[in-house]
Amino acid sequence: MKKNYNEILYKNQSIQCKDILLRRFEEGDVKDILEYASDEEALRYIDWEGSKTIEEAKSNIYDFYWARPGVWAIADKGSNKALGCIDIRIVETHHKASFGFILNREYWGKGYMTQALSAVLKVAFVELELNRVEAVHYVGNEGSGKVMEKCGMRKEGLFIQNEYIKGKYVDHVVYGITKSMYEEFNH
Repeated sequence: MKKNYNEILYKNQSIQCKDILLRRFEEGDVKDILEYASDEEALRYIDWEGSKTIEEAKSNIYDFYWARPGVWAIADKGSNKALGCIDIRIVETHHKASFGFILNREYWGKGYMTQALSAVLKVAFVELELNRVEAVHYVGNEGSGKVMEKCGMRKEGLFIQNEYIKGKYVDHVVYGITKSMYEEFNH
């Protein structure tokens, strides 16, 4: 029987982690989004120009964050402040997914992204029953690679000058994890 991935993702719109909550974005998150989406350092290693105005941040909520399931705000459990975003992109034909994430620079190094990615990988392998999850990070953004490794992902290779981003060709470091690797890592 074919899985209804969207239905499963809608059932997992709120995920509790140790220090954070993965949840749907809310209209009240606009200023929080603008905080990380206008920070050039936070945007440095992603293929997104970000948001420079409140209107652009609102547009992100409507056009991207609410447009599909599998997009979560990374929110502080205490304050409910949206600290960043993580999303999963499913390729049904191949039973796999990739993901992307961004985090407000003020919250780097606190383990929040590792918690968020761990939760998304659990959804991918336990709920969605995917076979593989993969991701890339730009050379120079080794912090993202460390997050992936902490979650059991393995470095698989390097794509040289893989994309033309923000006026230059960038190299990507490729990471992946399969369902069996995930199960082994989490036992």
